[in-house]
Amino acid sequence: MIVFLTMLHVIICIGLIMAVLMQSAKGEGLAGAFGGSGITGAVFGGRGAATFLSKATTVLAVAFFLSCLLLSFLSPGTGGGGRKSSGIQREAQKRATEGTAPATSVPGTAPQEQPQTPSEQPQVPPPGEGE
Repeated sequence: MIVFLTMLHVIICIGLIMAVLMQSAKGEGLAGAFGGSGITGAVFGGRGAATFLSKATTVLAVAFFLSCLLLSFLSPGTGGGGRKSSGIQREAQKRATEGTAPATSVPGTAPQEQPQTPSEQPQVPPPGEGE
């Protein structure tokens, strides 16, 4: 169902883009690229193209917002109903309940040495002694 709604959303988006670009403004918009007002005027009439395209834009805009809301609620991982956690979140939750702290070092790197206390440091004789 999500795939069908996503495909419908893409079709609505393309239709909305075309409806907005086909509207003639002061510079004729994209309608001028298709032969000027001759094509749109012949198909829809003189003022009919502007009325049809403005209504189509309104309908497609409402459909776009509704499909956005519907997809956001139905998609997994977001929205109200389809909240799912990722594998990383599940692993962190499992470790938190077990009391195990997550690893802090990056795999494949050598652990850093901790500074030694004075009693553990090797005794180096001062220069000049022991020769």
